[in-house]
Amino acid sequence: MASRFTELVVDCRDPERLAAFWCAVLDFEVIDRGEDKVEIGSWEPTVEQVRARQMPPTLLFIHVPEGKAAKNRIHLDVSPIDRSTDAEVTRLLALGATTVDVGQGPGRSWVVMADPEGNEFDVLRTLAPSDGPAFH
Repeated sequence: MASRFTELVVDCRDPERLAAFWCAVLDFEVIDRGEDKVEIGSWEPTVEQVRARQMPPTLLFIHVPEGKAAKNRIHLDVSPIDRSTDAEVTRLLALGATTVDVGQGPGRSWVVMADPEGNEFDVLRTLAPSDGPAFH
């Protein structure tokens, strides 16, 4: 048997703040809290479920004393499911995200953003049903 991808860990200054932000972005819930950490997910994993098959990973926010120093080497991509990409960007800006330039250049089909602690992520094409083309 192989290993399972169970959590994506994000070092941060304020785990509660980032967990709340990402819960709002992804419609996740807090599934565990501990000293200096908060775990969120779309489901509460059990060992039996994880052993049986690959399940969606959770996000685990761990407090670290230092701030972000450079561009992320790994990032999340999100796709809106019930609105346009532009409308999702507007919603995320209201939640505390910012748009950022990491050298992606103009005319891209995605939008590079950063969460409240500066961690980059991309907003990709919408997956919302439409009468027009499948992706915008």
